[in-house]
Amino acid sequence: MYTNKVKRILFIIAIPIAIIVVLLITSGEKDEDEAERKVDVNDQPIDPSLPSSTGQEKDVTSSIYVDIKGEVKNPGVYEMDTEERVIDAIETAGGFTNNANESLVNLAQKVHDEMVIDVLPVGANGTPALTNGQHTDISKIRINQATVEEIEALNGIGPAKAEAIVQYRDENGPFQQIEDLLEVSGIGEKTLESLEDDIQVP
Repeated sequence: MYTNKVKRILFIIAIPIAIIVVLLITSGEKDEDEAERKVDVNDQPIDPSLPSSTGQEKDVTSSIYVDIKGEVKNPGVYEMDTEERVIDAIETAGGFTNNANESLVNLAQKVHDEMVIDVLPVGANGTPALTNGQHTDISKIRINQATVEEIEALNGIGPAKAEAIVQYRDENGPFQQIEDLLEVSGIGEKTLESLEDDIQVP
């Protein structure tokens, strides 16, 4: 009888112990499965075509070189960005001197590679020399730097055509040759012939 009681007690004790062991084993397997899933996710290769979340890509701008001469505080050749304008180039060169004729400089014009910005002194006549390194004839209107008012004063050019020339220049960049003016709305062969002796391109 005593032996049966002991066996019965041991059996009763063994049941909850067995249940606890089974629960522990099951819980351990779940933890391992979760750990494996985490490892699988973290070990997935990164697609180089996808944008990186760790940093932003920097905009890449093309560098150009502009030669700034004349009445600026620090003349020289400076590296600029293609989206910058003459006013940025002047500031890069230290700004105008006290003797600079600022009224002759088109500060709003975009700079371009190999551009020469020659700031004339007070009292100088003509338009400033903003060129591609070529000889500048200051007796002619430089069509790539002239204001609407200066262009309007040309033979056969009224306010509408002057505005059209400046708008085309701003949208498409400097004129490379005089024939490029034919691309401007309202400019024909006859108008171009009347302008040849009064303008300089580039």
